[in-house]
Amino acid sequence: MKPTLRPANPNFSSGPCTKRPGWSPGALAGALVGRSHRSAPGKEKLAEVIRQSRRLLGMPEDWRLAIVPASDTGAVEMALWSLLGPRGVDVLAWESFGAGWALDVRRHLGMEDVRLLEAGYGALPDLSAADCDRDLVFVWNGTTSGVCLPDAGWIADDRGGLAICDATSAVFGIDMPWSKLDVVTWSWQKAIGGEGAHGMLALSPRAVERLLTWTPPRPLPKVFRLVRDGALIEGVFRGETLNTPSMLCVEDALDALAWVESVGGLAGTVARTQANAAVIGEWAARTGWIDFLARDPAARSPTSVCLAFADPGIAGLPEDRRRAFVQALAARLDAENAARDIANHRDAPPSLRIWAGPTVERTDLEALVPWLDWAFEAEAGKLRARR
Repeated sequence: MKPTLRPANPNFSSGPCTKRPGWSPGALAGALVGRSHRSAPGKEKLAEVIRQSRRLLGMPEDWRLAIVPASDTGAVEMALWSLLGPRGVDVLAWESFGAGWALDVRRHLGMEDVRLLEAGYGALPDLSAADCDRDLVFVWNGTTSGVCLPDAGWIADDRGGLAICDATSAVFGIDMPWSKLDVVTWSWQKAIGGEGAHGMLALSPRAVERLLTWTPPRPLPKVFRLVRDGALIEGVFRGETLNTPSMLCVEDALDALAWVESVGGLAGTVARTQANAAVIGEWAARTGWIDFLARDPAARSPTSVCLAFADPGIAGLPEDRRRAFVQALAARLDAENAARDIANHRDAPPSLRIWAGPTVERTDLEALVPWLDWAFEAEAGKLRARR
């Protein structure tokens, strides 16, 4: 039967993700609009985002953190263009974003000594094959596959290369193993439910040393430059951004970080994420028509949960018809105001994708799953009636 209880907040997009509970535009009342981001109060707000992010995430004291242009994508590109070259590179890819970084490293940076360690959607590559004396480029959490690294044990403590990690759908939902990483990037619009266009770039002392001792053999756009006259541009790590940020977005990020503090900091957001993922996991375990896209339970993302069809009548359809089924199911739920934006990324296999990060309320997921059953049965019934 059609459910009667709807999620109070039906926004389950994987980016931009839903705002923190209780958010309203009033949260932006203190935004420094109409003022220069280079004014003293403007720089202070930007520096406060950096300070609070470092503190809440438990980032090591000797790491550097900057706000950079172009969201997580800009932060990753900044790292790739600025750091890669003196060693061979291993790129690990098991979904669309990792594959995109592999394409950039090979084609656009023109590097020759590049190994691609890849796996199809739903699996991880052989992590033991990664050579830690080469530079490593990888996502922590495969947003479009729902496959997440279970740990960092495969990264050597005495590595010679840099471990460059795109962690945008992991940070604040997963406790990052900083000692195993050298570059970590993320954006505000994922786990803390902030606005887009701004990225965060975190650098270990080893990454900073690379910046200062090696000059890239390629022209660097102005918004990528972290070094001037052989020295680090220190202001970038104090909120003196390389381009003009939106002070509305900065205010929103500060509001989101204050909310993180209010729910117990990182431990609180990780616990909320785990509880949310458990709701979907328990439902999937008792539901015959759905399964996780990630085959190994230990490698399932707790934030970006990707679900494939187990029902033979749907799983056996040609890909174009399965994709049409996903769109129809998602449209039906959207029309009912039960779920928005849950069709998976266009590059992924036809599947559903439900954000379960910390800004999502567990009660909304509990209200959602009966609607998923109802929508599946309605759309599958239409297919059966045509046969």
